[in-house]
Amino acid sequence: MRFYLVDAFTDRPFAGNPAGVVVLDEPADARWMQDVAAEMKHPETAFVVTAQAAQAAREPKSLRWFTPMTEVDLCGHATVATTHVLGGRQRFATRSGILTCEARDGWVELDFPADPPQPTDDDLHTVLRGTKITFTGRGRENLFAVLKDADAVRNAQPDLNALRALWKGRLVITAEGHHTDFVSRFFGPGVGVDEDPVTGSAHCTLAPYWAGRIGRTELTGEQASARGGIVKTELKGDRVLLRGQAVTIVSGELHV
Repeated sequence: MRFYLVDAFTDRPFAGNPAGVVVLDEPADARWMQDVAAEMKHPETAFVVTAQAAQAAREPKSLRWFTPMTEVDLCGHATVATTHVLGGRQRFATRSGILTCEARDGWVELDFPADPPQPTDDDLHTVLRGTKITFTGRGRENLFAVLKDADAVRNAQPDLNALRALWKGRLVITAEGHHTDFVSRFFGPGVGVDEDPVTGSAHCTLAPYWAGRIGRTELTGEQASARGGIVKTELKGDRVLLRGQAVTIVSGELHV
């Protein structure tokens, strides 16, 4: 089994979001995949089955994503990493439906379902103490909070224990950007990721929200984590195109 470590949503090594990619000849046991992801300790490890798809080229390849703690329904950066490894145009069968992705001209484009935030009255002040919140909402998986400005997003120090106790323990914070259209950060202690460096799936919520606020469908977002990364977004109806770059750091073989 081939294994790759790829930094996604970046054009340089040791930035963006690291993802493991395991290329399988046939479907694997979920417990084994979870054990591999826990061993790798990356925010996500993707498992893609290629041999069966090669026998039936029109069929999408099975793709699953695991954090060190659990399987997730949708992951952007590990899908960027997988498409970067395989190259060309790919169709993946996932828990979020069929995803069409393409690697070309040094970029990877993902076609993901839009997930606009629905306003809620969730009280996030226990998580973001002392921070002014101008909008609170929910996507399918994440709590969503708009802060007063980009500096508030960069300087936020959420109470992760308080967040872990809320709903699914996942939170996107965002504000209008200085040099990009918007900035964001993502915290996911509920799935074993205290802060994710760059979160593609969160941009399924960020893109429709900021497209409505700014009045443009094509936007550039910065995820302001310590590693940092850039995600270009384009809202197309109920879909979001996410574009990012990627760098392969390690390639080798799994022996278990």
